[in-house]
Amino acid sequence: MHMADALLSPEVGLAFWGISAGLVAYFSRKITEENDNASMKTPLMGVMGAFVFAAQMINFSIPGTGSSGHIGGGLLLAILLGPYRAFITLVSVLVLQCLFFADGGLLALGCNIFNMAFFPAFIAYPFIYRKIIGDSLNEGRLAGACVTAAVTGLLMGAFAVVVETVLSGASDLPFKAFVLFMLPIHLLIGIVEGVATWGVLMFVTKTQPSLLTDSANSRMPKAIFACFAIAALALGGFLSCFASSQPDGLEWSISKVTGLEGLEGKAQDGIHKISAVIQKKLAFLPDYSFKSSVEGESAEKSTLHANMGTSLAGITGSVLVLLTAASFGMILRKKKL
Repeated sequence: MHMADALLSPEVGLAFWGISAGLVAYFSRKITEENDNASMKTPLMGVMGAFVFAAQMINFSIPGTGSSGHIGGGLLLAILLGPYRAFITLVSVLVLQCLFFADGGLLALGCNIFNMAFFPAFIAYPFIYRKIIGDSLNEGRLAGACVTAAVTGLLMGAFAVVVETVLSGASDLPFKAFVLFMLPIHLLIGIVEGVATWGVLMFVTKTQPSLLTDSANSRMPKAIFACFAIAALALGGFLSCFASSQPDGLEWSISKVTGLEGLEGKAQDGIHKISAVIQKKLAFLPDYSFKSSVEGESAEKSTLHANMGTSLAGITGSVLVLLTAASFGMILRKKKL
């Protein structure tokens, strides 16, 4: 559900840049004010950020729709890290995706942060997941809480995309038709994300249940850290090569409304052009692949070339997110100490 710059006007894009930057500053300060010593959560920010980055690379097909989707990871991060650290971790993921892999527009980065990080961490987690799960880790309640909260967060994010697009007036997408396609397809994606989140949490409850409690003095076990690190490398470096090539929920919704495969936006202004130039220069693996393929190569070699680019992007991105999110967590922890 990464928005492209073509959907946004400069006014809306820059406004959400300001909103998201303000939230990053405020939530960073809240982390330094927390009472726990964060001995587990700081390294977990890095490895879980890497895991979510890799998981987002794997688009799964939505049967009968011709569409695909991927998990957002905001709810999972909020459950394991708390909402403040979850938000900062997902910001690390989204910024690196945008700058180095051209996933989501640079002008749209503020909107993408707000839509994909704020709603799951500060609405779905505290008001849906926590209310349903209570003080119990019962398997059935956990499943219900994960699915309901994941769907809620994703639907709110999808609705925000529609509102931001219509407010921008950068395209001719009508509000009602856009909503009627966006919400149902993201409902299905949200169900899958909820089930995936539940599966990860079931693994955690059997291996390190203290991660799901407020145990301030618990330490991060090396085994669980290694498991998520290996999973991130496996997802990004191998399984990402088998991701669905069908359009994601946002692209699919736009095509259903317009009847076109791509979005024909209005004439782009200076800010859009500057944003595109900056992204082009910074993105060394755009769309998680090499910048160009070798002309005249066979279909088999072309596929191998593309898979190598995807694997490299998955591994490189996971490592970058791990280092970035963990470093951010360490800096905030030192400020508190």
